[in-house]
Amino acid sequence: MWQKYFIGVIAAGSTASALAQAPLTVAWREKPPYYYFDENKVAKGFMLDRARQVFAAAGVPAVFVNEPQKRIWANFSHGTPNYCSISWYRLPERESVAQYSVPVHADLPHAVLAVPAVAARIRSHQNLKSLLADKSLTLGVIDGVSYGPELDALIAASTNRVMRRTVETAAMFRMVAVGRADYLFVDREDWNYLRLKFPELQSLVLIDFADMPPGLKRHIVCSRDVSAETMERLNRAIQARNDTPRR
Repeated sequence: MWQKYFIGVIAAGSTASALAQAPLTVAWREKPPYYYFDENKVAKGFMLDRARQVFAAAGVPAVFVNEPQKRIWANFSHGTPNYCSISWYRLPERESVAQYSVPVHADLPHAVLAVPAVAARIRSHQNLKSLLADKSLTLGVIDGVSYGPELDALIAASTNRVMRRTVETAAMFRMVAVGRADYLFVDREDWNYLRLKFPELQSLVLIDFADMPPGLKRHIVCSRDVSAETMERLNRAIQARNDTPRR
């Protein structure tokens, strides 16, 4: 009886040890210029490079994989072990299924990207609440994506017509460019990259609002089974990188 008990304990310990030593699966979604495949199908992007550097500096083995956003968060919800992803806003519903690193990046504030025909009408609104109450406008929203807690709440309460689509960022930009929607909220990094890559986007108009929420911080997120020691190593590597002066 006792012999079987100790064999079971040893087996369980060996399994846990093997799991702890296995490389982490680190998922990233298509979001240029943060992370994307170039024309030669090579994975690139400034945040992908940064994440690779962080895991290497932390001495944490990792295998990077490309997965859609909805699958990534389904994996966290289903308790996929030894699993991480880069780089995400801190939201309450996400904190319930994953653990967060210290911030690895801080976004610039969003802007409004509009078709020229409605730019003047959009500028006539004094604030975001007024803009989102305009029933004559159609807002393009990428389904399943967070624009940050404040903008998410404003969008949810909006009386704009809302066109939701499960598409990549570039596809939504093109939908707005051809008039499928009047405007969208845009990440400035996305816009600075995509407007150069796709000439058909050059006609779109970038508009700033004084009450736009500040840019949010992004974090590496990992499944609950990833050890506190591993998270601390990642945090130290991120902090060391953040503390290093940029040239």
